[in-house]
Amino acid sequence: MGVIRWSAAILLASGVVTLFLGLAFQLRVVVVPILVALLITALIVPLDRLLRRLGLRRGWAAGISATLLVAVVAAVVWVMVQLLTDAAADLGSTLRDLVDRASRESGPLADAVRGAADSLSSLGSAAAGAAAQGAFTGISLAGQLVAGTVLTLTLVFFVLRDRERMVTAVQRWTPGGRGELAVRLSRRAWDSMAGFMRGTTIIAAIDAVFITVGLALLGVPQAAALGALVFVGAYIPFVGAFLSGTVAVLVALADQGVMLAVGALAVVVAVQLIEGTLLQPLVHSRTVFLHPAFVLLAVAAGASVGGLVGTLLAVPLTAAAVGIAAELRDLAADGGPDAGAHRAGPAASTGGTASASPAG
Repeated sequence: MGVIRWSAAILLASGVVTLFLGLAFQLRVVVVPILVALLITALIVPLDRLLRRLGLRRGWAAGISATLLVAVVAAVVWVMVQLLTDAAADLGSTLRDLVDRASRESGPLADAVRGAADSLSSLGSAAAGAAAQGAFTGISLAGQLVAGTVLTLTLVFFVLRDRERMVTAVQRWTPGGRGELAVRLSRRAWDSMAGFMRGTTIIAAIDAVFITVGLALLGVPQAAALGALVFVGAYIPFVGAFLSGTVAVLVALADQGVMLAVGALAVVVAVQLIEGTLLQPLVHSRTVFLHPAFVLLAVAAGASVGGLVGTLLAVPLTAAAVGIAAELRDLAADGGPDAGAHRAGPAASTGGTASASPAG
């Protein structure tokens, strides 16, 4: 009977998760901006609290925080566009030099270089044709991206300004007298997600500084811009580090050749090893620590469900789910939801856990 009950519970949970994911996918135009807004708010809510302590009203504090966010994101995007544009031109020149040298030589390496050049030429022609055919699709996609960005920033402003009212609404509208329990679970999920995002930001900043210094000492051009790319890529576990490291190596290859590219690769690999063995356990153990294998599975699942957006959201949402599971485990140890809800009441009134929650 125990096996039957567990099997039925697993099937029911799987059905609920599948239904939820299907509904979220159908409503992704709304769901994705909401989730992204929550992640962004988790990062900038300390700034909003600081501005409130300095005497600014809620609306002004939220508006200034959102405006600074827009300025920082715009600066990072501009730096990355400049980086990719310059690196593409330099890399193209280097590849042409390699092809010219290979055309005058013979052997397996020269044949491989010529074959790669021909493949890249064919790929470029195909991409140009696809771009011409999909011009209107690209315009439509750009419009959706702009609309989603505006919606996300608007939601960030409202979450920053009205987060206390949202907590009150959860308490009031949760059925069955479980308002305090719902708030406690929400706060635990928020604490885990916000802590994970802040930890990732700290690690990303440290990685960016070390890689920038290492590339600058090697003489790699645009080292600061490459560091900015590393910082942004750190928010995509595994994939982001690989892509940003690849760009750094390619820029080094395009500037001074193979030896500098090998040195840049050594710098990137060394920093990634330090991050994986020291920084992640040290920083994330203070919030919510996810095993690297668990993170990899979450990234793979997010990519299969939502592509790039799913890859970005998978790990923070997994951290939130782990936080909820930990809170439910604590509730069971305390004697059930009633005991947990009873204990959550004084915390909510005194601000015990609210310092890291949306209501903070």
